[in-house]
Amino acid sequence: MPKQKILIVDDSGTSVMMEQLILKQGPYELIVARDGVEAVEMAANEQPDLILLDAVMPNMDGFEACQKIRKSEATQAIPIIMVTTRGDEQSVELGYKMGCTDYLTKPINSLELLSKVKSALGG
Repeated sequence: MPKQKILIVDDSGTSVMMEQLILKQGPYELIVARDGVEAVEMAANEQPDLILLDAVMPNMDGFEACQKIRKSEATQAIPIIMVTTRGDEQSVELGYKMGCTDYLTKPINSLELLSKVKSALGG
């Protein structure tokens, strides 16, 4: 069975490392983007099975990136989980309004992340 590809988008090296540590145990191929602009490009070029998207990033934040990914025909069906420190109601609401599939707040709980990833990937 081919590995499912997950695009991790975060400008924090620590967060990327945490997510990679948690997910590398699974049957996933992990690719990384450092900001929203890169995320939109990589989503189109790499066609990942899932995107883990931080909200607060330089150049283009995760909310805008999420909206752009949703607007493109090539990427609109890819599940997106927002993974962010912004746990306030407005941010969560905005995330869903921009099209995210699920929402996870940092610090990351590894069991919660794995369960949301499995669920988003249809497992």
